[in-house]
Amino acid sequence: MKHDDINAVATERLHLAAAYRLVAYFGLDDSIFTHISARAPASEAEHGFLINPFGLRFDEVTASNLVTVDLDGTIIRDTYGAGINDAGFTIHSAVHAARPEVGCVLHTHTVAGVAIASMVEGILPLNQWSMQFYNRVAFHDYEGIALDLRERERLVADLGVRKVMILRNHGLLTCGGTVGEAFALMFNLERTCKAQVALMSTGAELNRVPDDVAEHTAGQYDYLTRNRGNYDVPDPEWEAYLRLALKHYPDLAS
Repeated sequence: MKHDDINAVATERLHLAAAYRLVAYFGLDDSIFTHISARAPASEAEHGFLINPFGLRFDEVTASNLVTVDLDGTIIRDTYGAGINDAGFTIHSAVHAARPEVGCVLHTHTVAGVAIASMVEGILPLNQWSMQFYNRVAFHDYEGIALDLRERERLVADLGVRKVMILRNHGLLTCGGTVGEAFALMFNLERTCKAQVALMSTGAELNRVPDDVAEHTAGQYDYLTRNRGNYDVPDPEWEAYLRLALKHYPDLAS
């Protein structure tokens, strides 16, 4: 599928369904738990978002069975009929309500991600992948399963204007202006965590990159990705991932 063909078919629902399938494809899912959300089309909800139906595996999510919910938790569209996970609503509604520029929120519970989330220091400046996140990660302390809506205020205060958050003792969260941006951030964040866990497991002495070099590299990442997060600007990496998703899971567009 060529660039123009992708743009012709890529709706908010298709982008999000593709992200679910890709998270499953790369093994970043956690049974029927964790979530990816995207702002709902204006035709469906003025201030709502799309999220997975409760009970479906990520490899079962399609463009049409995504649930539309408003920021108060009212279900607007649910073709599958099982509603949504309350914990997912708490986290995702918090970010969408507080950050109107965020088009997608992606949350995972991977082994490597949870391992790093359980470390006091979090991500260390050990390799080029990790430089992208140097001094650019927010932290939110663990408060139990996210069922208390009062936690939303604290979560968004901790997130601030950043796009990446480590939920301590819990997992990882990324935000993007587009689904593609949130997915790319999570993919690199996951690789960062895997590399750190692998290195620390060897017991070898860690070769930390100096702070000034780490900050310089993070700034380079900021510049190189400055236009990512805008659906009006081509995103070749996300288009490549979208082609992969459609190749392996053609039913996701249904």
